[in-house]
Amino acid sequence: MVAGSIKSINVGMPQQVPYLKKEVLTGIHKHPVQDAIKLTAVCFEGDGQADLVHHGGEEKAVCVYPFEHYAYWETQGLRVGFGAFGENLTTQGIVEEDIHIGDTFQLGTAIVQVSQPRQPCFKLSVKYGLPELPLQVQETGYTGFYFRVLQEGVVSPSDSLICIGKHPAALSISYANQIMHVEKTNRDGMERLLAVPELSSSWRATFVKRLAGLETDTAERLTGRAANKEAN
Repeated sequence: MVAGSIKSINVGMPQQVPYLKKEVLTGIHKHPVQDAIKLTAVCFEGDGQADLVHHGGEEKAVCVYPFEHYAYWETQGLRVGFGAFGENLTTQGIVEEDIHIGDTFQLGTAIVQVSQPRQPCFKLSVKYGLPELPLQVQETGYTGFYFRVLQEGVVSPSDSLICIGKHPAALSISYANQIMHVEKTNRDGMERLLAVPELSSSWRATFVKRLAGLETDTAERLTGRAANKEAN
């Protein structure tokens, strides 16, 4: 079953850019590619991330963002083009409400699996010069999501995302965002998500800490305070 289409495949290597009178290394600037490209276990060839703690790696190999949200951001004054949110895949036909943690897809000759929502960070502020943008992305729920790669392969911009397995728990990206960012004390919600083995280890660790009473603060990723500390 075809679940969605690819509007664009976007890649880019980290680069130094000015931010708050300093320079920040970021891989958020992606550009579309026109030809088929190899998808490895950790990224598309020619792609890279600057912050490997919060981005990239096997559980966040492919960042996906729905094209459907572009129109909204244009109403907010953003000039958006493919790769606008640092995503590797700009897709059409699948949004956060439709996609579940653990769903699997055929993507060209590769097989990928949904691992977690994308958590916006201050690098969006770096790109657009809008300090409030990461929080806006989080509050709208228009976050996008990540794929892990179960089988490496080659992907073309003309390929479709073909659903080959819906996870029986049916916990959507939207639901996961709600529990992470809004219902932070919802023990039942956290336990339901933790019961899904395919949930990424980073989100799993956050929920485990919250259940233990050790609240984790994601504000630094939204504001860039961590980067400022390192730069000072």
